[in-house]
Amino acid sequence: MSAPEGGRGPVGPVGLIARRPHLRQDLTASLVVFLVALPLCVGVAVASGVPAELGLVTGIVGGLVTGMMRGSSLQVSGPAAGLTVLVFEAVQEHGLPLLGVLVLVTGLLQVLMGTLRLGRYFRAISLSVVEGMLAGIGLVLVAGQLYPAMAAKAPDSGIAKMAGLPSGLGSALGDGEALASLGLCAGTIAVLVLWKHVPARVRTLPGPLAAVGLAMLAVPVLDLPVATVRVNGLMDSLQPPPLSAFGELWHPAVIGTIVAFTLIASAESLFSAAAVDRLHDGPRTSYDKELIAQGTGNAVCGVLGALPMTAVIVRSAANVQAGARTKLSRVAHGVWLLLFAALLPGVLEYIPIPALAGVLIYSGAKLVPLRQLATLWREHRGEALVLAVTAVSIVAVGMFEGVLVGLALAVAKAAWESSHIRLTVVDKGAGPVDAYLSGNATFLRLPKILDSLEALPQDRPVRLDLSGLLHLDHACRSALENWAERHSADGTEPVRLTSPVRPDERAGTPAAG
Repeated sequence: MSAPEGGRGPVGPVGLIARRPHLRQDLTASLVVFLVALPLCVGVAVASGVPAELGLVTGIVGGLVTGMMRGSSLQVSGPAAGLTVLVFEAVQEHGLPLLGVLVLVTGLLQVLMGTLRLGRYFRAISLSVVEGMLAGIGLVLVAGQLYPAMAAKAPDSGIAKMAGLPSGLGSALGDGEALASLGLCAGTIAVLVLWKHVPARVRTLPGPLAAVGLAMLAVPVLDLPVATVRVNGLMDSLQPPPLSAFGELWHPAVIGTIVAFTLIASAESLFSAAAVDRLHDGPRTSYDKELIAQGTGNAVCGVLGALPMTAVIVRSAANVQAGARTKLSRVAHGVWLLLFAALLPGVLEYIPIPALAGVLIYSGAKLVPLRQLATLWREHRGEALVLAVTAVSIVAVGMFEGVLVGLALAVAKAAWESSHIRLTVVDKGAGPVDAYLSGNATFLRLPKILDSLEALPQDRPVRLDLSGLLHLDHACRSALENWAERHSADGTEPVRLTSPVRPDERAGTPAAG
């Protein structure tokens, strides 16, 4: 069969498959990702205190906009549980009209950072800080979602959510409606936990969708008095930010929220990309391009007044495991979300709030790395401490402050560990005392250095060899020179100092004149 004029090859279904040999695998994977994403998009939106449709809008943008761009070929983006707590706090404090501004500026900052090739530097963030951040988010998310599970209103702060749980559970045990809601939530969690044990053919249906679907059936069958999702319609739910909202950008609280959005969304997306790269043998992620793609998607979400997006490991892993080969799968998943939101929005009204709470409680619990923390404590206690302090700080004082505490602690730990120093003293009982310093002499170790030197005999000459030092900061150099002067002033022979070896001399390269 001859090709059509222009040399474009065969047309029709055969030609399409020839040009896209992985079309069938990608479309099948896109349906799986759509079924996983649907309940999560709705659940994250409801937990964030915004209309359910806005979660779908972010999922659609994640597929049709971010999915089309270069970066990570198989990673899927959308609203994430990791930002739920921060979005809820932002909406409560600043109002829904300002959310679009926050997300828009976050997206623009991400595009700028990607353009400046800063994406790769997010890999330098301590893994313990990121895991601690996610653990703190998970704890607050679990505590916060237990309240809608009990048909109650959640307190605002993380510490108040934790403190109010015992009394809330006590009140729920005496209330029929609260018990029905709590039972439906527990049933949803049970389905999610046990789903991996059902037959393989049944597991082709994603666990979150199955759990929510069973809950939707249980409500009318058992006549349960539980709340369901409220639906306004896709177009009515869009909240483009008014121009007046941009005047709030200079408030310190707004700036802090934008920084937190940018840091968390970027770090979570790029860490997810690294994890997804380990799941397949296709093209590797370009971190700077992926950051630009995430930023572009967030900028579009901001213009529409929707939720912020990140790359989501659950949906991304489902995409890879379903056999996706190209980015067509994530783009098509956005198409399915768009068709659902446009043609079947009324279905959302049948989704029980306690079922969504169960899905998010299950997702939040998976963010708390209890097993990894135990292993980390045995092998690297300093890293375990950073993780735990970051998580507790987020619960106690808030997301942004908790991340800053974690970063500061990680930097302090790294500085302390990089300043290892060793003092070796050779004293033959007569004649000069030889002292050798090796390692990194920084102000952090200065008290230890001086205590050891001042313990040397005062009536004997000292030869202090600094040639083994890899680094000697100004504070240490001044302190050593002052100690040498004091020791020499006692009437003994002056201290002989051997200067540190310069890096170029240590490498065997002659120093430039």
